[in-house]
Order: sequence, then structure tokens, then C-alpha cells
Amino acid sequence: MDFYANEGKNVVIEAGGKKYARHAITTHFVQVGESYLDLIRQYVLPHYEPGDIVSSSEKVIALCQGRIVTEDEVKPGFWARLLSRFVHQTEAGPGMGLPVKMQFAINVCGLGKVLWAAVCAAVDKLRGVHGTFYKMLGTEVSGLDGFYGHDIPEYEHMGVRVPSDPDRVCDEVYDKTGVVMMIVDANDLNVELLGRGEQLKGWSEEGLLDLIRDNPAGQDRQLTPFVLIREIKE
Repeated sequence: MDFYANEGKNVVIEAGGKKYARHAITTHFVQVGESYLDLIRQYVLPHYEPGDIVSSSEKVIALCQGRIVTEDEVKPGFWARLLSRFVHQTEAGPGMGLPVKMQFAINVCGLGKVLWAAVCAAVDKLRGVHGTFYKMLGTEVSGLDGFYGHDIPEYEHMGVRVPSDPDRVCDEVYDKTGVVMMIVDANDLNVELLGRGEQLKGWSEEGLLDLIRDNPAGQDRQLTPFVLIREIKE
């Protein structure tokens, strides 16, 4: 099999003293409510060999689970519009700088917690510490994608939440297909491990993340939600 890397990414990387090849697997544009098991069977199994690890985008799993929220469901109020003005935008996108995303955070965590996180984040920023706001509010808030159509127009008016019970999803994938999988929330600034199958419990979180720290799945419309990782034997 010829391994394929998205533009600007390397096929072969070294992690933990070993070499690995990564293959970015192209799929169709996945719609809400599709089956992730069917996607694995259609796109991953033809390339998969025992010993491989598959890294799955959290977005494709969440879409299959129907974990979305629409703009009509989240109507920004006064506090969301105010707080979003003070959010620093990164290369990964506007994030909570969008009032609709800030309102989602308020709906999930409560206004009091969001205000306190904003105060703590402002203090930490003066000390050169970043990311406090998202750390305090948790993965449900930091992992919200969408409501931003610059890269993927279909997500302009829709938010994609983090997957539900990602460890269980990975175990189900292994039970039904034999594929060993982890689920990650990745962009070109940060990669977070959300879930992994029981077969990967012997790996450290850092060891698994070292395999994909450069976000080989890509940040834009590459349509490569699955990355197959294979150790290169000398």
C-alpha cells in the first residue's frame, strides 16, 4: 500500500525511538447520522493490518452520533456578545470569539462559571499563561467545532460537539471490526486524546499523541478523518 500524507505533513515520523508511517484515509463528506462502523468497514478495513492503530477525528464520530447543535438552538444574549469581544483569535479559528459559541458555553456551564473563567483567563494572560478559559470550562466547551464556514461552508450554521463516551466507541469499533482505534480532537495548534480502545491502555497518553502531534488529518477540507498508523519494522 502507498501511504498518503496531506500537504505539509510527513508520512514517516519518529516517536518513542521507533519509526511509524501514517496514511491519511480519504472518505466522502460524512453527514449527520451515518454509521461510523460502516465508515470503518468501507474506508479503513481495506488498508488495515494487525498491529496498526487508527486515529479518528472526533468530528466524524460526533456527526455519526448526531452530536450537533444548530444556530437556531443557541441564541446569543448580552453576556455572550460582550464576552466574545475579548477573546483572542488563533490560527485555528475564532473559537469563543463567536457569540454563538460563547452562548453555548454559558448554556452548558452557567453564566457564573463562564464569568469566573473569563476573569481567571484575563489574570493568567497578564502572566503569560494561555488556555485557562478552556481548561476551566472543560472539553464540552473547548471541543465545540463549527459555526464557522471559512474552511467548511456546511458548518457555518451548525456546531459539532465532542463525541459521547469515546472510549466505548473505540471498544465497539474493535469488537465489530477488529480495528484498534483512538479518538482525538486535533488542530494545527493542539492535539487532545479523547478516547482509546482497551487495546491501547498500555500506551501512555503522551506516547499516543506523539504519533499525531502534527495533526496529519489536516485542518481544512481534506476529508481525511481517519489516519492509519503503522510501525516500520527494521
